[in-house]
Amino acid sequence: MSLAACKKDFLTVTPTSIVATSAISSDTSVFEAFVTARYIGTRLQDKEADGSNPGFGRGFEYSMMSSFTDESVYNNDDATWLIQRGQMAPENLGSAGVIWARSYRSIRECNYALSVLPGLQMSAGHKTRLEGELKFIRAYRYHDLIRNYGKVVLMGDRVVGLNDNLQDPALFNRAPIKDGIDYAVAQLDDAAAKLPLNNDGTWELGRATRGAALALKARLLLYAASPLYNTGTWAAAATAAQAVIGLNKYGIYTGGYRNMFLVNETNEVIFERLFTKNANHVHLEIANGPNGYGGWAGNSPMQNLVDDYEMTSGKPITDPTSGYVESDPYANRDPRFYATILFNGAPYRERNIETFVPGGKDSRDGIDNWNTTKTGYYLKKYMNDAYPLQNPWGNAGFQPWIYIRYAEVLLNFAEAANEAYGPDVTPSGATMSARQAVNMVRQRPSVNMPVIAAGVSQSAMREAIRRERRVELAFEEHRFYDVRRWKIADVTENKPAAGVIITKTATGFTYTPKVALDGRHFETKHYWLPIPRSEIQASGGQLQQNEGY
Repeated sequence: MSLAACKKDFLTVTPTSIVATSAISSDTSVFEAFVTARYIGTRLQDKEADGSNPGFGRGFEYSMMSSFTDESVYNNDDATWLIQRGQMAPENLGSAGVIWARSYRSIRECNYALSVLPGLQMSAGHKTRLEGELKFIRAYRYHDLIRNYGKVVLMGDRVVGLNDNLQDPALFNRAPIKDGIDYAVAQLDDAAAKLPLNNDGTWELGRATRGAALALKARLLLYAASPLYNTGTWAAAATAAQAVIGLNKYGIYTGGYRNMFLVNETNEVIFERLFTKNANHVHLEIANGPNGYGGWAGNSPMQNLVDDYEMTSGKPITDPTSGYVESDPYANRDPRFYATILFNGAPYRERNIETFVPGGKDSRDGIDNWNTTKTGYYLKKYMNDAYPLQNPWGNAGFQPWIYIRYAEVLLNFAEAANEAYGPDVTPSGATMSARQAVNMVRQRPSVNMPVIAAGVSQSAMREAIRRERRVELAFEEHRFYDVRRWKIADVTENKPAAGVIITKTATGFTYTPKVALDGRHFETKHYWLPIPRSEIQASGGQLQQNEGY
């Protein structure tokens, strides 16, 4: 009370942690910072990132999106097991529960910035670029909404305030999927026309470019043509992917498949999230490392994924002529297997991995056995051995997260071209056939997998492309959406989460299959996520829920 008597207006002091909207609309430097901040989102859920806010998707959050799929099991749950078990409900979506809220929050922020931009004092060229960036970011958020929920509410340029009529039906009317995709594609076309081909200068690294807008458009049109969406054509998707290829800017990185995920700004990257040093981030090495090193096992790869890596002969392990030997299952596999997964006997840091029992240092017989992998495998992709695993705080987590890269564009083109024209036809205006595009990915230096020979059937090529996406893009947040858009999730996501028990004997090892996580389950309604119940209630029941929930 005495303090209040001395300074009556102390409660009216403007907090320094909040930027006033008047500053955004009048100060160009504040506005620029506001635009830059739209590349990340607000942390809305526990264990989303660590020290730095999440970007698009769930990249480098502790439980990655791979652990919603048949790629991995998150060792300590972190609200992923209910997704694996098909127990999602509008009241509880686990780790997938914030996509709707974060996306629409970001869309509103982009709309606000676009409404302010015309009145700012800056060059016309710079305004054009910022407009392109904001429309790209807004379209990326719509892309996330569409691929998770299907029908979405299209807000246009509207900036809704708390004093607006919140019972306005336009705020809750979900447009057909085709309308949503058409809107996002149009925004990306507009953004591509306004964005530069290249980012120049350190301050521009990680920002949207023309290639990023065109590549996201190609992905959306691939989705549109896929069986789940069925609102577009494969030919249009192939043409969109070819537009990215035709920029002649990107290529297959020759510095090694594994190294590509550890360094910034390679020629393969089209759009990525960069992390600054001297700041706290998710420490991937301890979060996903083996318990024998003090790691927490994190996103442990499933046997389901391991079995899909071909032999160096280019044949699946199920082919009797592939060279696969059950007593030596990790020998002579696709080199991307060794760059992605740590297995029993794999060299890692100062020794070889020991997931065997009895006595394996990285098994349940090792130290910190509550962090032992449930599957028999640990994640290697993204892990930088130069970073400390124990006590890494503030000294690790600086790897980039790649949102879009050229190999995905090639595989997008290959899938669309194969469906529209077949494996060996070069579409009009294109520079390659579907088969040639896949072989460019398979022939990456450090991978050098056998090419797919001419003359394969369209159906055989389809399966080859799907397998290629499975291994090339593993842990990059594609699998969850791929199996849904292909409408095969009722098969892949109903298979048990498989692992292996490796037993050491006097003469070697034996390998016994196990179920790493019980109750894995998928129903037709799970092709789309439910809209959170809180959003339905906030709309006064006007927002329509997805079918089955």
